[in-house]
Amino acid sequence: MRSLVLIISLGTLMALLTRCGADEDVRDEESEWLNQNDTVQYVGMETCKLCHADKHATFVHTGMGLSFDKATRQKSAGIFDEHAIVYDSVNNFYYRPFWKDDHLMIMEFRLDGADTIHQRTERIDYIIGSGQHTNSHMLQVNGYLYQAPITFYTQKKQWDLAPGMSGGFNSRFSRVIEAECMTCHNGLPDLVAGSVNKYSKVPSGIDCERCHGPGSLHIAQVSSGKLVDTARQTDYSIVNPRKLSTALQNQLCMRCHLQGVNVLHPGSSFFDFKPGDQISDHWNVFLPVYDGANDKFLMASQADRLLQSKCYITSQKISCITCHNPHLTVKETPREQFNAPCKQCHTPNTTTCKAPVAERNAIMDDCSSCHLPKSGSVDIPHVSISDHKIQIPGKESIKKEGTFQGLKCLTDVHPEPITMARGYLHYYESFTKDPSLLDSARYYIKKAGKMSDALRAVNIHLYYLTNDYDRIVGMAPEMDDVDAWTAYRIGEAYLGKAKFAEALTYFQYAVEQQPLNLDFLFKEATAFVFTGNVNAGEALYRKIIAENPQYEKAWNNLGVLLSARGDMQQAESCYINAIRLNPDYLIARLKLTELYIQSRQKSKARVELDYLERYYPAEKEVVMLGQKLRAI
Repeated sequence: MRSLVLIISLGTLMALLTRCGADEDVRDEESEWLNQNDTVQYVGMETCKLCHADKHATFVHTGMGLSFDKATRQKSAGIFDEHAIVYDSVNNFYYRPFWKDDHLMIMEFRLDGADTIHQRTERIDYIIGSGQHTNSHMLQVNGYLYQAPITFYTQKKQWDLAPGMSGGFNSRFSRVIEAECMTCHNGLPDLVAGSVNKYSKVPSGIDCERCHGPGSLHIAQVSSGKLVDTARQTDYSIVNPRKLSTALQNQLCMRCHLQGVNVLHPGSSFFDFKPGDQISDHWNVFLPVYDGANDKFLMASQADRLLQSKCYITSQKISCITCHNPHLTVKETPREQFNAPCKQCHTPNTTTCKAPVAERNAIMDDCSSCHLPKSGSVDIPHVSISDHKIQIPGKESIKKEGTFQGLKCLTDVHPEPITMARGYLHYYESFTKDPSLLDSARYYIKKAGKMSDALRAVNIHLYYLTNDYDRIVGMAPEMDDVDAWTAYRIGEAYLGKAKFAEALTYFQYAVEQQPLNLDFLFKEATAFVFTGNVNAGEALYRKIIAENPQYEKAWNNLGVLLSARGDMQQAESCYINAIRLNPDYLIARLKLTELYIQSRQKSKARVELDYLERYYPAEKEVVMLGQKLRAI
């Protein structure tokens, strides 16, 4: 987890909420767009290209079109020279990206003086990011997607740890890429049912249907000869964003350019949003509010920054496509296109612009270069982007760092107390372990009124985060409808109370709903072992390894089971695999050393114990193993 620092003034945020909330008149086109129906299917960009080749030809060169692709030399913007080394000083890992034939590789290694004491190399399958700001990297393990720990920052032309992985939060090669990430940074992938990050098909870049909605109905209508003269009429078989209200145009862009804490409604998914929807139809977005703080912003916050502008507040008619042509890259967009909307209200010969005439002439009255200043974001290092809050240079007040005032729901003007409670719990879990956030969650839970399964689930989430297993165990039997994550949390509580049969029951509930969630499977396997059904537990550990051979905890636990039944050779292999994946996996190192002592392999035991005594001298288990080794 990482700390999120977002500074935004309370006044501008409240104005934003007033403008972009769930007002009924915002959804004035909902019933008109026929392709919003769930029966309409996505057809893919290549199908759109058949009739719209001109749009396709330019769109594929935009930031959206280049957002995601296979890791090739052509896709990569990275520089691979002697300086392409990243050091994580907190976790003591080095990373070196390099090409092996036509495959991009990232080597992780650790040094002890001149000796390499750990080395792991992973092949990179995908590059995420257009290269305008960054290239981040993903590896695919049997369809499961994970983010690699280093990113190339193209503006600074340097490698560094990936966003969110510095300061001790390096997840190495195990950051799970769930639908929330994939459905913003790419076209819609095919998520394997029952999994959280296994995909059977991954598109290459954001495509037409992300902004226009699914296209099968439109294709069927055109193929049948039902053509619409769009110069005179609106073709309602597919969404045309320019025909949406300004509010819904901005909702469409906010789908991916309103960054915060996203909390899905129960039963919803990040695949549900379609052009013409409001975000609050499917989830809510929360941001922290600080009192009197500097006006900093997140990388993907262009849409909400725009809506804080006086120009928008006054006109209520500015959207992202007022200035941007989504089919044309910013690099090739004429500057006049960005400035034309400004000049509709502010003609160059007026006295409203206070800049010296010589300066204005030098930049050819380029309004955007002054009024949309470039700045760094608070969440992505080494980048400079345009702040889309239109402002007068030098007029933005500089304020002292403020104090946290609470979370605001940017997608619902009047959120229910249970909604606010969910927001605080997710913010605590995802970004910062501030106990005051849990106090706020308790406050809203008390305001939520009559107890229901939905409210019980929120309570259980709170109790889980505070390790209050007694309350969870007391509340669980009252629930009739248990979602996967609530079942998992209940299972953890029973496991913590050593009530293994009950824990197994709830882990099985979780697995029934998400049978390819490897963390759920791992807990189910462990519960089987604790209830005495070792064979079932072993089968599940082997299933996890078959699904993802890089799941280190399954290797370790399988090694424990094999060792217990005397299969030392297989157990040794399991422990070695776990340590190869994670050199800091202390339990696996202890178990491997113990195995060598039990099987009287003194030389191997001595090597492992030397490592443990050097790097973990204070651990009691290390001292005990030393005594055991000397006794044989």
